[in-house]
Amino acid sequence: MSNTADQAESHGHGHGEDSLGKLMLGALGVVFGDIGTSPLYALRETFAGHHPLPVDAPHVFGIISLVFWTMMLVVTLKYVGFVLRADNRGEGGTIALQALLMRHGHGRRWAPWVVGLGILATSLFFGESIITPAISVLSAVEGLTIVEARMQPLVIPLAIGIIVGLFLIQAYGTARVGALFGPITLLYFLTLAVLGALSVADNPQILHALSPHHAINFFRADGVLAFLALSSVVLAVTGAEALYADMGHFGRNPIRLGWLWVVMPALMLNYLGQGALLIADPSAIRNPFFLLAPDELRLPLVILATCATVIASQAVISGAFSITRQAVQLGYLPRLRILHTSARTEGQIYIPFINWTLLVLVILLVLGFETSSNLAGAYGISVTATMLITTCMMAVLAMHVWKWNRWLTAAAIGAYLVIDGAYFIANLTKIPDGGWFPLLVGLVAFTMLTTWARGRWLMNQRLTESAMPMEIFIKSATRAATRVPGTAVFMTSTPQGVPHALLHNLKHNKVLHDRILILTVLIDEVPFVDLEDRIEVVDLGGNFYRMLLRYGFMQQPDVPAALKLVENCGPQIRMMDTSFFLARQTLLPSERPGMAIWREKLFAWMLRNAESAMEFFKLPTNRVVELGSQVEI
Repeated sequence: MSNTADQAESHGHGHGEDSLGKLMLGALGVVFGDIGTSPLYALRETFAGHHPLPVDAPHVFGIISLVFWTMMLVVTLKYVGFVLRADNRGEGGTIALQALLMRHGHGRRWAPWVVGLGILATSLFFGESIITPAISVLSAVEGLTIVEARMQPLVIPLAIGIIVGLFLIQAYGTARVGALFGPITLLYFLTLAVLGALSVADNPQILHALSPHHAINFFRADGVLAFLALSSVVLAVTGAEALYADMGHFGRNPIRLGWLWVVMPALMLNYLGQGALLIADPSAIRNPFFLLAPDELRLPLVILATCATVIASQAVISGAFSITRQAVQLGYLPRLRILHTSARTEGQIYIPFINWTLLVLVILLVLGFETSSNLAGAYGISVTATMLITTCMMAVLAMHVWKWNRWLTAAAIGAYLVIDGAYFIANLTKIPDGGWFPLLVGLVAFTMLTTWARGRWLMNQRLTESAMPMEIFIKSATRAATRVPGTAVFMTSTPQGVPHALLHNLKHNKVLHDRILILTVLIDEVPFVDLEDRIEVVDLGGNFYRMLLRYGFMQQPDVPAALKLVENCGPQIRMMDTSFFLARQTLLPSERPGMAIWREKLFAWMLRNAESAMEFFKLPTNRVVELGSQVEI
């Protein structure tokens, strides 16, 4: 078990170059932004949200107890203690976990289920990445109404202005702004802790709420209300999945230390402080977070909280870019335009299509729901569903890959399936109040991801069926065709048979170049592929070569850069003597078995709007020839 748990550190991404403290500070600004902004609305929504509770001592004690034990069981034990062990060569997140499982699961009965769960979790993440900026920024800006009630009409315009500014800066990269994230977030967490501690000092009996018997008594006295309250209590741990998803950026230990020594103590002190305030003054439920501060400090607290919510939103947007790139690389989305915003950091990317789509949907969400309380009705379903999926995938990993004791694993996983299932079912009650939104986004994303993956597989099958064996082509072509100077690179998605572009070129131009490379770019189920494992060349005879370029799902393919490293297929490849031939398929929907007609049309539309292979693979624009063909699927 320890060997598996320690692999992340051995495969890290330069973590050893930075001190543990520096990495932990960086993690505060990226990993914990979402969960750190939960105190702005979580406790308020539990009492005054869609399933209101009486603001009295028994209910306050019961809710604070539920929040504490949810943090302990879900975040500390499950994510920090268990899930962070499941790294894919240093990387975390559901796509990395899916790729890790598939690396060990080809041909296994559970493999299709793992793929389906991974795609579903990815789809739900897009719903979460729309809601998080909206609810976080709105809840912070709403603090202005505590400072001055007459500022209520400015809340929505200010929130939209901040959101627009946040998305506008994405194209410029976040490296410089990111340097401020850690210190600002550390100041924010220290502020949470101090405000909470001062309130607890005024009413120290709230500390008794840490005992689990208060949560148990809550369920005994108000079983239905307590169960419905879970749908709001879980807001306190939204963002827990980010601890796992961002593991590759900082490593396991900085995230663990950041949670145990800074984030969790600060959050719990603040929740305890809010609880103490509510016992002393039940009317403070209108906004207990900002009412913890004295009058003269509320405006600075609004500004600090707004900065924290911008940082949390930035982390979610960056996560959306990263998840999208992984989905593209693993064949679940068509090629998209991906821009690198840092020459030094591989992971800092910008995807215009995702950026502007998120901006439009976030603004529509703010205008449609208007308040953070209304948005809380939409928040939670995608989060709890993702937590449930992670538990299921971890069960497969622990039993079938790590080979842990089946009975002990089944008992632990069974307990978490009950916990995660309870939170998920409780959140289903929010569907009429806005919970339909993330489900709708998830359904659309799931349909597009599965349609692209299935359509791509069908298209490759049809191309393989009609492909001529390479040996026969070489024998006939070398005798009949005229050879011209230079190198021709024919790119194909299937590493078997003759590429259609090669057949079309010979048919129309009646010539072959002196050197022919049949090139396939493969994305492995690992985050990074080392340079020594990148290139594989097979000599087919007659100066024909089949070449495989391997990349990890966290890497961006660069074909010209890779070709410069090739040494075992004749003279060095020079770009000025090289032509790249690409096939652009036009799909013809048909009645052949495969997909429903509407999905075939959707796949054809996605294919037409995909980023060109020339730009995606960084091919020189003046050395590319595209040849069209038609394919029935």
